[in-house]
Amino acid sequence: MRYKKADNELLEADLTPMIDMTFQLIAFFMLIINFTEAEQDQRIQLPKSELARPPEQPFEVALTIQLMKDSKTDQELIIYGGEVMPLANLQRVLAREREYLTRTKRSPADATIIIRADGRAKTGVVQQIIETCQEVGFEQFALRAQQEEAG
Repeated sequence: MRYKKADNELLEADLTPMIDMTFQLIAFFMLIINFTEAEQDQRIQLPKSELARPPEQPFEVALTIQLMKDSKTDQELIIYGGEVMPLANLQRVLAREREYLTRTKRSPADATIIIRADGRAKTGVVQQIIETCQEVGFEQFALRAQQEEAG
C-alpha cells in the first residue's frame, strides 16, 4: 500500500504506542528495582568498625535479621521482613524460611543470614541469634557494622 502525500498536507507519526510502551517500561523497572535499602531499619544504629567492608558480591540467598532494644521495656526485639517481634519468635520464622528454601530446592546452608544489630545490643544476644540459626540449619553469617570514614 502506498501513501500519497498531498502538496500541502503534513504527515505526523502517532506517538501514542511509544508513550504507552514508555510507561510500561517504567512500571516494569519499578517492579524489578533492587530494594536493598528496604532491608534496613532506621531504628538500628550500627556500631562503628574499621573492619566493616561491603561484600565483594551480593549474596545469592540473603535473609536479614535486625536486632534492636526496646527503650520502653528494655527487651531485645528483632525486625524481620519489616515486622517487629520478640526474640522468642525467631526460631519459628527461621523454620518457615528453611521450609521455603527446601521447597525451592535450596539448602539452608546456602543462605546467608545478615545480622544488623544495634550498637547498644548485647553481644550475647547476637550470639544467641547465631546459635538459633544454626539449630535450624543455617551456617553462613554476615555481621553488619557502620564503616568508619577515613580522614
